[in-house]
Amino acid sequence: MNKKLICATPMAIAVAVGLYACGGDSDSKPTLSSVKNVVVIYAENRSFDNLYGNFPGANGLQNVSAASSRQVDRDGSVLATLPPIWKGLTIAGETPVITEAMTANLPNAAFAIDDPNGFNLPLNVTTRDLFHRFYQNQMQIHGGKNDMFAAWGDSGGLVMGHYTANADKLPLYKIAQQFTLADNFFMGAFGGSFLNHQWLVCACTPAYPNASTSPAKGLISAVNPDGVTLTLTSTSPASALTGIPAYVNDSNLTPDFFAVNTMQPAYQPSGNKAAAGGDANLADPNNATTLPPQTAQHIGDLLNSAGVTWAWYGGAWANALSAAQNNTANVIYGPNLTSPNFQPHHQPFNYFADLAPGTDNRAKHLLDGGVNGSEFIKQIDAGALPQVAFYKPQGNLNAHAGYTDVAQGDQHIADVISHLQKSPQWNNMVVVITYDENGGFWDHVAPPKGDRWGPGSRIPAIIVSPYAKKGFVDHTQYDTTSILRFITHRFNLPTLPGLTARDNALVAAGGQPMGDLTNALDLKQ
Repeated sequence: MNKKLICATPMAIAVAVGLYACGGDSDSKPTLSSVKNVVVIYAENRSFDNLYGNFPGANGLQNVSAASSRQVDRDGSVLATLPPIWKGLTIAGETPVITEAMTANLPNAAFAIDDPNGFNLPLNVTTRDLFHRFYQNQMQIHGGKNDMFAAWGDSGGLVMGHYTANADKLPLYKIAQQFTLADNFFMGAFGGSFLNHQWLVCACTPAYPNASTSPAKGLISAVNPDGVTLTLTSTSPASALTGIPAYVNDSNLTPDFFAVNTMQPAYQPSGNKAAAGGDANLADPNNATTLPPQTAQHIGDLLNSAGVTWAWYGGAWANALSAAQNNTANVIYGPNLTSPNFQPHHQPFNYFADLAPGTDNRAKHLLDGGVNGSEFIKQIDAGALPQVAFYKPQGNLNAHAGYTDVAQGDQHIADVISHLQKSPQWNNMVVVITYDENGGFWDHVAPPKGDRWGPGSRIPAIIVSPYAKKGFVDHTQYDTTSILRFITHRFNLPTLPGLTARDNALVAAGGQPMGDLTNALDLKQ
């Protein structure tokens, strides 16, 4: 039937014969309100180039030359070679053993960790960890040149390592090919996991009031007047080729008492035990690294006010909580290869006073994801996820260098995606898979100039949904806070102050505001 004739037909007749609404094919598209469930899966410590540098159609390593990737020394001179990988490429107990001496004289360029003619380390081998800290990340980015990763790291040449990943090696790579890969997505804050988890949930940096007269007074970093670079000791090695830099005080707090490197929550499970004879649900407040409970507004507060259901599912949360309360926490988490290797600083909502132990808010929203994600998967399979769900895999399944490998985490997240695709809620779901930060690995794309806190280096992000554009590489500018922007947009929430401040800073620097992920979706605008 002619479309013009359809549009002349009375609406009742048109509906009766099953005709689409007039106004063009776009009118039949779903809208943003069709999205009923948002799922965020938060992995660990990989730059975009480290995993997706050879992804077809993405801004990857094909756009990198020897000249554009070469690293400079601490005095600005070009390094003759990359520094050795200090303490070796692989960690104790891993096979093969690649010692520091075996990594000497690497060419000053990006290199493939899994190159058969090089180190030949597959994705299922754990490499040593790298610096991924607030000030060092800014020093490595070096104003957008990205040429001081080796100079200001503690792992020598490893910063320039990447994998020749493809769909045969990485299950998530295949999923990225099927849906949308964002290749211009940056970590929300400079530095490490602790701070970027906070930016995921509140777009804010935690504060330690009166830190200079607190147990944390020794944790105030010594920073140069530029506010960006750390103060070196007089004996710090002059060259990256001769040693790791030494700082007067490279610590957890800024000089004005913001927590930028790992601090522990005041509530269990925490990396700090309870005080002797104290409440087993709390961490010792006199431990220097116990951060006082935070009171800033977070996304959970806004969701609660709007009547939108939500939860944070922590992998192995219940096991870690039980271990902490029974003083066996060292069995559950820590910088080791044990399973599940729970990481307390990866649980951002546990830092907030309105989610303290004993509150109804906590009982409803901080949920056990189960060992190996078992409890989270039960909720998926039952079609019982809340409208907004965050899932944090346990430590050995999160892809963090130093205590696990890429392959385990990648396969686990792919398995979770398989469950989501079979879920009764799938047809109206948007899933965002991303990494908290770069883990210290180099990336060739300069982050946009923003505010004091970020954005930091580029990281991978994959948008998986029936509404996602298929086989699409999205070049829109995003960062971690784009997840909050999407949730805010979808559920018509007030805007968190940090989102406004970030966009204002981007524009003031001559850039553009961050996207909210909707360009990755095939929805009626």
